[in-house]
Amino acid sequence: MAHDFRPSCTSPDMPKAKLSPDVRKELEAAAAKVMKNAHAPYSNFHVGSAVLLTNGKIYTGCNVENASYGMTNCAERTAIFTAVADLGPKIEIQAVAVTNDKGVACAPCGACRQVIYEFGPDATVFFQGASGPKEAHITELLPEGFRLQ
Repeated sequence: MAHDFRPSCTSPDMPKAKLSPDVRKELEAAAAKVMKNAHAPYSNFHVGSAVLLTNGKIYTGCNVENASYGMTNCAERTAIFTAVADLGPKIEIQAVAVTNDKGVACAPCGACRQVIYEFGPDATVFFQGASGPKEAHITELLPEGFRLQ
């Protein structure tokens, strides 16, 4: 699902500014809303994610589990893949928010970190850490991320 949201810090002519607390709240609210749609009958761990693109659009996704556990898809990748399906592969991620229904630490997994980096090598990631809400640059979470471009 896409929403238009155009924070003032997304102008391509301006240096990237730190995202405002309001933008973070908007992303976290979108992630919490879509989290309710998660298909998690095996883990009972519902996760939601919202991805802000540099064009101001927000895409959301939830985790979708499968009886063949390896076929499960994380919320972050669901949101990113939805954005690519809608707009094509030239998207650029500015920020990602991740939330879960247990209120426990839940940073993106390694696969999601690499996918975030592929489409947002300068992205900010918001998530629940062990001692409260955290914010990290994707390169802090994935120091050796790579792109084949």
